[in-house]
This record gives sequence, C-alpha cells and structure tokens, in this order.
Amino acid sequence: MHRFLSALLVCFAVLCAPALVPSPALAQSEEVVWVQIEAQPSLAAATDRARAYATLLEDVNGFSLGGGWYGITVGPYTRDDAEEVLRTYVRQGLVPRDSFIQLSSRLRQQFWPVGANVLNRGAITVPDNVTPAAPAEEAPVEDAPAEEAPVADLPDPEPADETPAQARRSERALNGDERRALQVALQWAGFYNAAIDGAFGRGTRNSMAAWQEANGYDVTGVLTTVQRAALLGQYNAVLDGLGLQIVRDEAAGIEMIMPTAEVAFDTYEPPFAQYNSTGDIGARVLLISQEGDQDTLFGLYDIMQTLEIVPVDGPRERKNASFELIGQDARIISQTKVSLEGGQIKGFTLIWPAGDEDRRRRVMAEMTKSFTRLPAVLDAAAGGAETQSIDLVAGLQIRRPKIARSGFFIDRSGVVATTAEAVNTCSRVTVDGDTEADVVATDAGKGIAILKPRSPLAPLDVARFTLVDPRLQSEVSVAGFSYEGVLSAATLTFGTIADVRGLQGEEDLKRLALAAQPGDAGGPVFDGTGSVVGMLLPESTDGRQLPQGVSFALKSTAIADVASQAGITLAANGATGTIAPRDLTRAAQGMTVLVSCWE
Repeated sequence: MHRFLSALLVCFAVLCAPALVPSPALAQSEEVVWVQIEAQPSLAAATDRARAYATLLEDVNGFSLGGGWYGITVGPYTRDDAEEVLRTYVRQGLVPRDSFIQLSSRLRQQFWPVGANVLNRGAITVPDNVTPAAPAEEAPVEDAPAEEAPVADLPDPEPADETPAQARRSERALNGDERRALQVALQWAGFYNAAIDGAFGRGTRNSMAAWQEANGYDVTGVLTTVQRAALLGQYNAVLDGLGLQIVRDEAAGIEMIMPTAEVAFDTYEPPFAQYNSTGDIGARVLLISQEGDQDTLFGLYDIMQTLEIVPVDGPRERKNASFELIGQDARIISQTKVSLEGGQIKGFTLIWPAGDEDRRRRVMAEMTKSFTRLPAVLDAAAGGAETQSIDLVAGLQIRRPKIARSGFFIDRSGVVATTAEAVNTCSRVTVDGDTEADVVATDAGKGIAILKPRSPLAPLDVARFTLVDPRLQSEVSVAGFSYEGVLSAATLTFGTIADVRGLQGEEDLKRLALAAQPGDAGGPVFDGTGSVVGMLLPESTDGRQLPQGVSFALKSTAIADVASQAGITLAANGATGTIAPRDLTRAAQGMTVLVSCWE
C-alpha cells in the first residue's frame, strides 16, 4: 500500500496537467494509457527495478514523473486492454496490487530502455499471456461477480480542481522535496525570492497568490493539485527537446542523465570520455574518470584551467577531495565538478552556449542529481596517439593567447617593459602565463609598453642599463621567447650593431644584423658586458616587412623616458669587462618573461 500512496502522491501532487478531464467515452475506448507498476524516488533505484521487471514482463518502460520521482510502466495500450493487463498481472502476482492506470500526459522524459522514446507512439498489442477484454456491450453488468472490484474502483489519476480546503489537505501530503520543488519553480517564474526551505510561510503564500493571478486562477494563496502541476509544467518546459536520458558509460564507470538530443559519444582520451555536439546549440559533455590520489586531483584542477573549454573568468573552488570550476566568456559557459573517492577521480564538465542560462542551470542540476559512480575507470595508458600535440591535453585544445611576445623586468617589484604590439586590443595581459598585469604606460610611436603585475613578483634578475651606444659592428644578443612560449625559457640570439640610427635617421633606434623571430620582440638587447642597450622591436614597421636578418631595437634612453611615466627609474650597469656566456644566459633567463595577450 505504501507504493500505492507514493504513486498517487506523484500523480496527484506533482504531475497532473491543467487540462480538462477526458470524457468517459474517450477514457474507456481508444485512449492510449499505461499500467504504472512502481515509482521510485531516485533514478538509480528506478533503473534497477525497470531492469528487473524487464526480465519478467514485455513492454517495460521507465519515465520521469517530476518532483524527483521515476515511474515504471508497461504499455502503451488502449484503456480496455490496459485494464485487462492490470487485472491479469495482479492476479498472476507479477506486479504489485497497487498498480494502476496511468495517462501519457503524466509521463515525462523516458529513461528506460536507454535511448528509447516511445511515449507518443500508438497503442500496442497486449502480450500473449493476456486476453484482451471483451467490448463493454458484450459483457452485461449483471454477469459480473458481486465480489469482484469493478474497474471504476481503480484510482483515477485525473482529479478535478479543488476547493481551498481540499487544496490545503492535498498540500499537507507533499513531502519536503516536493514543497521545495514548488518554491524553486516559483522562484524561476519570478514570483519568489526567499529561501528554498519547503516552509510555506507568508512569502511563499504571497508568491503563490501572485502566480495564480498572473495565470488566471482564483487568488487564494494555496495552489490546488492542478495548479501545482501547471506550475511545474511551466518550469520543466524549458527542457523540452533536449532529450534528457540516462547514459551509462561502462568504460568510464559513470552513469548520468545527458541531453542526448544535443550530444553523443565521440572518443576516449583518458581521463576524458568526450561527448561532442550533435545538435544545434553546440553543447558538449566530458566525463572525467581516472585512478589517483589528492596530488592527482590537484594536478587535474590546474590542468583543466589551461584548456580552451574552461574560460578564465568565473569562480573556482578546490577542497581536499573535490573541486568545481566555472568558466565563462562571450561564447560559452563551462562547469566542471570532480571528486575523489576510494582512489578514483570522477566527475564531468558541461559546456553550454552563453546566453541560455535557464536551460544550462536546469541541465546541470539534472546531471548532478543523477551522477552515479560505477566500478570501472578509464585506463590512463589508453588514448588516441594520433591526436597528440603540444597544443592538446588528452585531445582537448589548450587555451592559447592571441599573441605572445617577450618582455623583461626593469625593477625588483616585477614591472616589465615589452613591445606595444603585445598589449594591443587585449582583454587581459599576463606575464609568464598566469600573472595578470596592467598597462601603466605606453608609447605607440616608440613601440613600447610598461606593465605592472597585479600581484608582486620576485624576479631572479633585473635589467641594468647603459646609456652609451655600443660601437658599430660590436656584438649584441637578444633574449626572447622565440617560439612564443613553446619553449619554457628564453633563448639567446646573437648578432651585431649595423647602425646606431634607424633607416630614416631616427635617434631612438638601432639597426641590428640579427635573425630574430616574432616572439623575440619586446626582449632585452645586451652588449658584451651584459648591460641592456635596448629592446627588440617587431619585424614589421608601419606594415612593411623588413628584409631577413634586419631588426631594430629601441634605445635605452627611450625606454627610460617611457618608464619614468610609470614612476620607474632604470638601474645602471657599471660593468666594463666582457661577461661570460654562461653568466649572460643565466641573467637573460632570469629577467626575460613571456608576455601574453588574451582575447
């Protein structure tokens, strides 16, 4: 009887749509209905029960009922056939005695069998072990045994609307989750802004009254069964068409609801199982599965934040055995939830288009609620070697800057001089990949910018300048990230001074005979003593490409002028002897940094 009451509660208090009661003639003739045999309060339990029933009965299906409940049915049949199936199965002891006739309008997303969608198909033939009921006109009432309970005594899942007193009585039958679900729906509809606590106080009553008025109902502040179903129907309508169904990934060891109309399995790239977009909105899902400990979890936390699918803007939270990442930009919002249990790290990422927050939040909630761990994990040694790349992690694109150039420290607090090219039209600028910096001075004409990190840095070395021009044909070297960050440290490129002026006699420039790469621009230029005599400029000047082996450097005097605008005084180098190559390399790598410009 407990299951009967639970099922009725789901039917009456959550699912009944605000529609007119069908006529008796329709209800008893060709109406397509189901036999609901059980309801469970969790998806995992309902899936297990559906699997068990499928070994005994034909045409077993499972549907979400709303309010956190999941129903197991057989069918669909005509009303007459369904009543005969119900009587037969109860008599044979195959289904509980409190099973009842259920309407299609009460059923929502199908979860069993996985991938099936039979909700809106027509009635099917009853199983062979069930004899269809004879038409009503062929079964006179007087022939029915008096002791047999008539079909009319079966629960009718289509209640009429209620008086306020009846509504209060049916409301008292709601459990805590169902009461909170109503508050959530009222909040989503814009009528409730207080705590989701399941307590129907003055705030909740006022919001119910406002919703009733907005939807053309009598304003009482107490929702009837039909009105509660209408409110929840509005709330759930946003999920229509997404194909929310349970997906069981045996290899990853994860079972959960996914928007199967929008994503489908693509490939395994441990620790990820990638479910890529197949629909119109561009959604993606990653299942995360690997063995590991806390160090592995923390490493994954750091790696995830380098991926293109996790934009840099958004909250991050890392705990001892779990983490959550939310990243958002103009294109996407991604949310990642991962936890460590019993030596297994599992979780998922939902990537959703920006501007569709209502649906994204609802899908995320359904995925989180249904997430179930299975024994298996992905094998870290497996994966598609053909997709390996310096720009990929487990087949996923690493987030790359729009442009990457070099820069160098000019004081002990971490202030950096770089080329103005590195900071043009950037949404943000970083030093050495993760330290954000602000442009505090710039001179587009000279081609230089001064950056101040938002958090103090402790440079290994700082540039020491000389204001004396080196002699023509003297040797110089440039430190820079020639390959725009592919290598982890700056490299040195050697050349000579070709002229102490620019091509048109510019006093602020030096012409170098030096084969620089684009990433070297913004790097320091050293003379033989290890003093900085300038900063390398980009290869192109006013849109004109320089000949191979020709570069220009901005002189120290020009760097000092722009640095003074930011309140920075450059340090002088009094050294006169030739610096050893090893010492020059160590000093150059200690002061030279990668400057990245991000969209």
